[in-house]
Amino acid sequence: MNFSKIKKMVLGLSILFSIGFTQAQDRWSRVENDIKVAVSVDTLKKGKYTLVYIDKAKGFDPTVKQKLIDVFFVNYPLLAKKYNKKAMTKVIFVMDPDYDGIAAAGGGVIRFNPEWFKKNPGDIDIVTHEGMHIVQGYPGGAGPGWITEGIADYVRFVNGIDNAGANWSLPELKPDHHYENAYRITARFFYWIEKNVKKGTMVKLDNAMRTKTYSADFWNNQTGKTIDELWALYVSNPAI
Repeated sequence: MNFSKIKKMVLGLSILFSIGFTQAQDRWSRVENDIKVAVSVDTLKKGKYTLVYIDKAKGFDPTVKQKLIDVFFVNYPLLAKKYNKKAMTKVIFVMDPDYDGIAAAGGGVIRFNPEWFKKNPGDIDIVTHEGMHIVQGYPGGAGPGWITEGIADYVRFVNGIDNAGANWSLPELKPDHHYENAYRITARFFYWIEKNVKKGTMVKLDNAMRTKTYSADFWNNQTGKTIDELWALYVSNPAI
């Protein structure tokens, strides 16, 4: 492991992520510590995209590791091309036994809980969801969180490599559902809009969030209907 070379690369990433000097230093300090205790650190490059894979989990399944890497190099370039051509070209994966969530993305780093994959080895499209968060790169105050997560799960549904292998799907509409529920519930609604109302809405919604131009008027301007009117239509005929 060439620690000096990797350190320079990761530090460069932190600076390029435009998250502010102090925040960049805090994020770098954490990743630097990850590298120091890592079982292995791999730097992989395909085309203009680089993935730094920091593995802190002893005995992590190499087959699952390779699948996570493969999903990144298949989907991340596609999502960047479609949604944000200025998305980061260098991303860090940290397989972190100290992380007690499932996965989270921020500042170009995706942190995974290896225990999750022991129980759910087929859930490789976590990379698709979290990778989309990096592509999104929304600034603070961009808009509602339910949109952010709804788009990420919409993308997972549309672009997922093996959602079936993870037993992951969009839920059928239920009476207590609402478009602000986020994640798969919102994703299904978004897919319905793309299919039944106006194709290309998600690309424009994503851009509105990134440019901080999103408002409630977005829906009427894009589709001729308010978000509540769209939801009412969806509830009346939710087939996708």
